[in-house]
Amino acid sequence: MSYVAVVDDEEQVRTALTRLLLASGLDAESYACGEDFLGGITKRVPDCVLLDLHMPGMTGLDVLHELRRSRRALPAVVITAHNEPEAREECLAAGAVAYLCKPLDDRVLLNTISASLRRASGGHANPGER
Repeated sequence: MSYVAVVDDEEQVRTALTRLLLASGLDAESYACGEDFLGGITKRVPDCVLLDLHMPGMTGLDVLHELRRSRRALPAVVITAHNEPEAREECLAAGAVAYLCKPLDDRVLLNTISASLRRASGGHANPGER
């Protein structure tokens, strides 16, 4: 079963996304900030991360840069309530596989996660499978 980390400072968003992922057959865990997420991946590395762009402390972009510095090649889907073309370009350049705007469409989100998992596994993963 693929494991997806949800990193968002808004508790309601974290809860909703985690429930959606679990209902879709994925394993999911949520983190309230980038620092907690980065600390958590020393114990368990996710197959994909949903990463809010605007958070207090470390932003999503900061987390992407830290993942790159530590040479952790994780598929990261950046989610944001603010569609900013410059931020989109920066996130994609920093290694994000997608940049999605809130409110999120469940089908688009799950398809994006599925595609990133397939790419990371060489083209064979579906939600809930590895």
